[in-house]
Amino acid sequence: MGEQTAAYIIKNITIFLEDEIIHNGIIVMENGIIHRIYHANEKIDKYPSQFKIVDGQGLNAVPGFIDGHIHGANGADVMDATEEALDAIAQVLPKEGTTSFLATTITQSEENIESALRNVATYQSKPGFAEIIGVHLEGPFIEASKKGAQPLEHIQKPNVELFDRWQAISNHNIKTITMAPEHDDGEFIRHLANSGVNVSAGHTSIGFEEMKKAVANGVRQVTHLCNAMPGIHHRDIGVVGAAFFLEELRAELIADGIHVSPHMLRLIYQNMGSERLILITDAMRAKCLQAGTYDLGGQMVQVDGERAVLEDGTLAGSILKLNEGVQQMLDLPEVQFKDVIKMASINPAKQISVFDRKGSIAEGKDADILLVDDSFSIKYTFCRGQLAYKGEE
Repeated sequence: MGEQTAAYIIKNITIFLEDEIIHNGIIVMENGIIHRIYHANEKIDKYPSQFKIVDGQGLNAVPGFIDGHIHGANGADVMDATEEALDAIAQVLPKEGTTSFLATTITQSEENIESALRNVATYQSKPGFAEIIGVHLEGPFIEASKKGAQPLEHIQKPNVELFDRWQAISNHNIKTITMAPEHDDGEFIRHLANSGVNVSAGHTSIGFEEMKKAVANGVRQVTHLCNAMPGIHHRDIGVVGAAFFLEELRAELIADGIHVSPHMLRLIYQNMGSERLILITDAMRAKCLQAGTYDLGGQMVQVDGERAVLEDGTLAGSILKLNEGVQQMLDLPEVQFKDVIKMASINPAKQISVFDRKGSIAEGKDADILLVDDSFSIKYTFCRGQLAYKGEE
């Protein structure tokens, strides 16, 4: 949609703030920012006639979702390294409630990674599209035995000089990096953490004791928990156990019921709660398209409508929509409405240090707002104050 009106008054809504719920409230958005939030019966200021009135009809107003790990959608991939590809991804994401995201790369040649980084560095997010708020560099500094769908031939050891070059090329847009901590003596992780990069352990076979050392050096996240890492073993609880035990860590979670079974989703939630989980899609270009064969980092991926796999059956990202992951978590008996808001909006914003402007509904923040029903079906999506999606009446 992406219409150009930049001033809205949304009334008759239940507003989920970070620490408060306002019933029958009003939100005023202007110039891409949340201008005012009114409680029920509070006298509303007089606004000019150009403000559009949206009657929320009792819907819930929640902050827009932030997808911190997504490779592609709508036939496009971040590694395509074109403005058109990023447009295609950013345009379709508001339909699933995603209002901002980290453009995620894959293990590839240095030349291809640099092309993708240059493309993000010069890209200008468009009105009514989800906003690119940085890059998630997934690989190439990973463990070969846990490569998943990452191409083996391009895996490298951690390299401070190379990372710094890439960070400069990206115009300092690399916010998260997925790497295997076991291949670092601590220098690489400390360097990145000290520069403000969110260091995430993933595609790794690291054990629990080594992981504790990596956390001491600055690792603060686990990439797609349970996937591309060892499971919990009774003599070494590994990365998954570290995520359960080490309070410093948040963990990404692909809640599609395929990458992690519903029973494991519940076990994870019981051990970590809503404060330390971050819902992601890890989606690839086939999301929003028909079943077929698609490219991911130079590899052919078969999509059957539910899952995306390489020729050998290895899961290759997902075709998950983030609102579907939210609904999957909401089906767990322990999870309440406010909990999924934390996992899909608040936590990812805090993890990459953009909570000052995103992740919650508050005056002065970006007007990234969803209107949803009680089952989290998306009815309206506003991206930076622009109406980006409106569902069926």
